[in-house]
Amino acid sequence: MVIRTDQAPDEHQLTIITQQLGRAPRGIEAVAATDAKGTPLVLRMAPIVDGKPFPTLYWLCSDILKIEISRIEAVGVIKLLEQRLQEEPNLLEAYQQSHRDYVKARWDYMTSTQREEVAKLGYTDVLTERGVGGISNWQQVRCLHTQYAHHLCGNNVIGQWMDEHYQVERCLA
Repeated sequence: MVIRTDQAPDEHQLTIITQQLGRAPRGIEAVAATDAKGTPLVLRMAPIVDGKPFPTLYWLCSDILKIEISRIEAVGVIKLLEQRLQEEPNLLEAYQQSHRDYVKARWDYMTSTQREEVAKLGYTDVLTERGVGGISNWQQVRCLHTQYAHHLCGNNVIGQWMDEHYQVERCLA
């Protein structure tokens, strides 16, 4: 079961996140989703980390989900999805809407101070034109991990498809 939280991580969660990432986390603004036990699944990241735009709003941190999604990627699902995007205009439109939703969410989460920093550093275009995972071509799929992280926190057609065809969420049961 996935619980959307969007709360600052507590000390216990920070310890888990450090173990999941294999290093001390940087740029975390919130734990965006957890499992039923409170284990972080998705992190919501700051738009600027170490003076550079962070490529993704939602970062999948769950070891279980990362392994499962890597298995799906390994069988060539990205190429299959990209082919379907070329052949199915409704799927492409839904996918592009997922990107628009992602961009809007990223911008909406920013404080006025963050927006000023983004503008000052010259990254406004990057953070308003790049979609899920920082991708610029909204007809391609770069990474299923970022798509699924967005799915757990918002509206993402690729993540929905993964649950329908691969039952990814069952890993959390």
